[in-house]
Amino acid sequence: MSTCNRLLHFVKHRSVWTSVRRHVTTWSPVGAAFNTKPVRRLDTLDKSVGLFGVQELSCPAGFQVATKTSLKNTELLVEKVCSCPPCAGTVESFDQLSDGLCKVADLADFVKVAHPDPAFREAAEKTCIAIGTVVEKLNTNVELCKSLKNLLDNPDVVAQLDPDTRRVAELFMFDFEISGIHLDDKLRKEAVALHVKLLDLSNEFLVGSHMPNRIARSVIPEHLHLHFASEGSFIQVGGLHADTPDDLVREIAYRIYLYPNADLMRCLEELLECRYKMAKLVGYESYGHRALKGTMAKTPETVMSFLQLLTDKLSDRTAQDFKMMSDMKKKLNPRNSELMPWDHPYLSGVLRAERYNIEPSLYSPYLSLGACMDGLNNLFSQLYGVSLMSEHPSAGEVWSEDVRKLAVVHETEGLLGYIYCDFFHRSDKPHQDCHFTIRGGRWCEETGQYQLPVVVLMLSLPHPSKSAPTLLTPGMMENLFHEMGHAMHSMLGRTRYQHVTGTRCATDFAEVPSILMEYFATDYRVISQFARHYQTGQPLPESMVARLCESKKVCGAADTQLQIFYAVLDQIYHSKPQNCSTTDILKEMQQKFYGLPYTPNTAWQLRFSHLIGYGAKYYSYLMSRAVASMVWRQCFVQDPLNRDMGERYRREMLAHGGAKEPMLMVEGMLQRRPTIDDFVDALVSELNPNFETFIMDSES
Repeated sequence: MSTCNRLLHFVKHRSVWTSVRRHVTTWSPVGAAFNTKPVRRLDTLDKSVGLFGVQELSCPAGFQVATKTSLKNTELLVEKVCSCPPCAGTVESFDQLSDGLCKVADLADFVKVAHPDPAFREAAEKTCIAIGTVVEKLNTNVELCKSLKNLLDNPDVVAQLDPDTRRVAELFMFDFEISGIHLDDKLRKEAVALHVKLLDLSNEFLVGSHMPNRIARSVIPEHLHLHFASEGSFIQVGGLHADTPDDLVREIAYRIYLYPNADLMRCLEELLECRYKMAKLVGYESYGHRALKGTMAKTPETVMSFLQLLTDKLSDRTAQDFKMMSDMKKKLNPRNSELMPWDHPYLSGVLRAERYNIEPSLYSPYLSLGACMDGLNNLFSQLYGVSLMSEHPSAGEVWSEDVRKLAVVHETEGLLGYIYCDFFHRSDKPHQDCHFTIRGGRWCEETGQYQLPVVVLMLSLPHPSKSAPTLLTPGMMENLFHEMGHAMHSMLGRTRYQHVTGTRCATDFAEVPSILMEYFATDYRVISQFARHYQTGQPLPESMVARLCESKKVCGAADTQLQIFYAVLDQIYHSKPQNCSTTDILKEMQQKFYGLPYTPNTAWQLRFSHLIGYGAKYYSYLMSRAVASMVWRQCFVQDPLNRDMGERYRREMLAHGGAKEPMLMVEGMLQRRPTIDDFVDALVSELNPNFETFIMDSES
């Protein structure tokens, strides 16, 4: 369907959502789409177009068909790449190869965790395994690697490559190298064996890190049993119960949930050892050095300097925060007043509530889901000239009838892509907020058109009731803005290659667009455009927004220090072997980088599931927040709705995906290259009163 026809299609279907509520407040089409229950489909006899419009996926068996087609196309492309002389077209073929596999694998990755039908989930899981197996074989295909190496070793050919093409070629080569393809046969087999073992260990640790622990019911005081799940003669503890007011419940949960599991401890220590061996095998000093190649930080040494300097700059404030928490604990429980690790989350919340009246139920009536979507639509329209248009999905296109489909349309460029919004709670659906790339954007030489990106945003919000739309807490609203930041990164990028599309960029840069959206979500000039009472239409008072912003600074240094501790632990685990246990390392780092005492017979590291997906990169959130803070203060704080600045942000930071060095994108936006000191100062200054008014000296 042409872009013109698609736009006509949107206009035709917008009327579906333009119903006016019975309350005083009315909504735009996109607001109404999220503030009313979906209309039950009347076209149930229509032929299914398949999930996401992929015809084969009208039924679970279609995954097998899609997989077979993808693998057949992969064989043809591999044959083409290996038989053609090196040229720019080689990189294009590599990207086609990657795209063909990713379009099936990424979709299956989402379906296997989110589809309500077990048959679809099972079929998707099989597809993930099949595609994953092929990818591993491709990463160790010597002839395929040679075709790329011949290109990069030919200075005449390289000189003809544009910067994006050269970077993508180098990224593909990096993927080969970290698989050990450049090694001799014996060492390459060792690398493959290590990689297979790492996949198994990673899966084992990920599953084990979320498993509950249990203890005999008789050990726990009977009046506390109601706080935990029961399993026959045992009490089951599946979390830290961090927000529970009862000190003893928090302590029990902490001690039992974090009690060491010998098998999982062996798994973690073997995992870290295998990662180190693999990194050394392919020529790196440590796993951390391998993982940080191509990031903003570049080396573990830079990361540790960042974390140490941030600790030093926060030390006085962190001590003050712990003093406030300690005083509060004495006030609440004079007989047991020592501040412990299980107290931090709860007491910081108590202090915020005491100092600022930020009860979520006071805010929720002003933050209906439809109002928030209106706000996002208005924000994107003013910053980028982009509108969110609700489109009625075709039969079989979505996996649940409460999934909404948005077309992202630019005022002059036309259709940019699609966002599927899976926002509502559903049984068997992961209780986490996340962004999935279903299809990456790329220029298709074979069709002469741009392949439009498709993403899913997954939240777990309450359903609307008979008397009210879905009402968000401030935290839910910020999470919505955060995830929409990821989505717009995918939509506004226009990379030539899908290998570097949207969020496929350095981990310590990928969170910048999403965290920046949190600043917009707490700025009254933005909030005042959409936050109004769902019944009366009254705007959210500015004083309530100010209280909310100031409350976040309460215990902010201690909260940041906890994240620093986790990031340091991650770095040390992925450095050279320390000749001591992971628990010994944790004890030492907790004393040095956190301050609250280690609790004997606990092993928090066994619940550190981020070690799998973010190994040696847990610092990324802190560094991304520092960059986002700098961009906000230098570029948006004076006028968060400035179109010129929005266009500059898109041009310098969003458009490139991973096709440009991350620090070069930051430098382009800030008009200078920030230092580690700048990153640290940005995070520390956020804790100052009214920090939003501080403008970087470089702007003047």
